[in-house]
Amino acid sequence: MAATASPGAGGMDAKPRTSPKSVKFLFGGLAGLSAGLLRQATYTTTRLGIYTVLFERLTGADGTPPGFLLKALIGMTAGATGAFVGTPAEVALIRMTADGRLPPDQRRGYKNVFNALIRIVREEGVPTLWRGCIPTMARAVVVNAAQLASYSQSKQFLLDSGYFSDNILCHFCASMISGLVTTAASMPVDIVKTRIQNMRMIDGKPEYKNGLDVLVKVVRYEGFFSLWKGFTPYYARLGPHTVLTFIFLEQMNKAYKRLFLSG
Repeated sequence: MAATASPGAGGMDAKPRTSPKSVKFLFGGLAGLSAGLLRQATYTTTRLGIYTVLFERLTGADGTPPGFLLKALIGMTAGATGAFVGTPAEVALIRMTADGRLPPDQRRGYKNVFNALIRIVREEGVPTLWRGCIPTMARAVVVNAAQLASYSQSKQFLLDSGYFSDNILCHFCASMISGLVTTAASMPVDIVKTRIQNMRMIDGKPEYKNGLDVLVKVVRYEGFFSLWKGFTPYYARLGPHTVLTFIFLEQMNKAYKRLFLSG
């Protein structure tokens, strides 16, 4: 007598099962997304807001923009302030991103950014939220001096050339130039910031003494040009991010001036 295949045993009625790895990837990504969103909501809004206000206040009465060095100084101020405000979210983001690469017994298992912040305060103390604050601010000073100043200078150069008007095409070209400059300037300090924030204790001592120690060890053991390892994918990420940031910023500034300052 022929055996009858039971439903669900490889037959037509078998329901597809979701892989545990897929679920883990999905929810891990969402957890990291929450930290990334909080970082943008704190760091990016602070730095862009401060830069815009200072830039407008230091613009001459006749509309003459600040010089390049003053633009860089404004960018440094905005970047340092924004980095200090955004460091807690940055710490949570770095840890949550690296958690999946750790051995199972060393994983922290944060559920989301708020769970990460609460547990960090409870288990390690409030100062831990600002661990790596100095290299984070140093990176922000370099990034914003390069990004904001180079964008403003590139935009001014394009407008003065006579081939561009103050529109999205000009903003796009200026922001792509800015992204290239920012990538070259920020990668070394980005390595320092990331490694300090993600370092662990080895035999009761921190893995790195300070940012300079990170640079020395990277150059010694990995080579000088390893400070710019991954330049192309880094620029591929930072370029579009810079383009979108400045295009949205320009459009929001225009909308604000039209709606609130025109009358």
